[in-house]
Amino acid sequence: MSKLLNRRKFLKNSIITSAGISAGLSLEEKALLARTTRKPGLKVPKDSIKSLPMGKIGNVKISRLICGGNLINGYAHSRNLIYVSSLLQHYFTDEKIIETLRISEENGINTCILNVASSSRQENTVGILNKYWKEEGGKIQWIAQCDAYEHDLFTNVKKAVDNGAVGAFIQGGCGDNLIKNGNRVDLIGKVVSLMKENGLIAGVGSHMLEVPMAVEKEGINPDFHFKTLNTVDYHCEKLEETIEFMKKVNKPWIAYKVLGAGVTEPRRGFKYAFEKGADFINIGMYDFQIKEDVLITKKVLSSSMKRERLWYA
Repeated sequence: MSKLLNRRKFLKNSIITSAGISAGLSLEEKALLARTTRKPGLKVPKDSIKSLPMGKIGNVKISRLICGGNLINGYAHSRNLIYVSSLLQHYFTDEKIIETLRISEENGINTCILNVASSSRQENTVGILNKYWKEEGGKIQWIAQCDAYEHDLFTNVKKAVDNGAVGAFIQGGCGDNLIKNGNRVDLIGKVVSLMKENGLIAGVGSHMLEVPMAVEKEGINPDFHFKTLNTVDYHCEKLEETIEFMKKVNKPWIAYKVLGAGVTEPRRGFKYAFEKGADFINIGMYDFQIKEDVLITKKVLSSSMKRERLWYA
């Protein structure tokens, strides 16, 4: 512990005094520096917060803050850090995933997003979710992130239906590829239709603005869009164009990658996302971050915001 404190003290004393050194820092190093110098964060209650503002997509009531699935699925966007996914797989044991879901529910989060793709880790996670429901009495609902390819559009959607999902959406990279590779918006429409026919709220995920533009132009009519939004251009190009376009889209918007893979402070990232039009934010959280993130969300939503887009959920 003393070595860690000494290292942080060294960073604070030496880096701050040298503008030249600071300019050369990587994003990760700048984030570490920010954590050593920022003011103390919000005081987090020891007990559960229990309430959180809600919205609705279709007939499904959803907390404005959604528990993201990348971390508990065992992978995360980590820029140049090559060990993070392995670290997550070791940290998020079956018991830790269940604990994370429980803490989420205790603090008012009623929805999580999990990947239902065909890999042993992700299939195990869906099994853990079923265990949490049946053996632990958990009530959290889940929206399934579904891979969809030209050669296999429907496998993941069927898994979502069979495993009790309340909703599903086409994974962002898949949505991008279906538009990039021949503008197959017709295939996106087929997947959305299958989701709806099976009683799911249906969404389309993307990083590219061209995806929601094509979907809206062709009248595909998903129940929601799942689109990146952050201030650091992380898988979120054409930021201003995205914000302007989404003002005209009268469907709920779940924003993701809001913190740019962890380099944006939650207060700033959450406020920015809601001000710029997001109806919900999907955030990957460790169990020890959940209470603070819920508290930040509540404070942001109860404060005066310069929001121009209407609330669509």
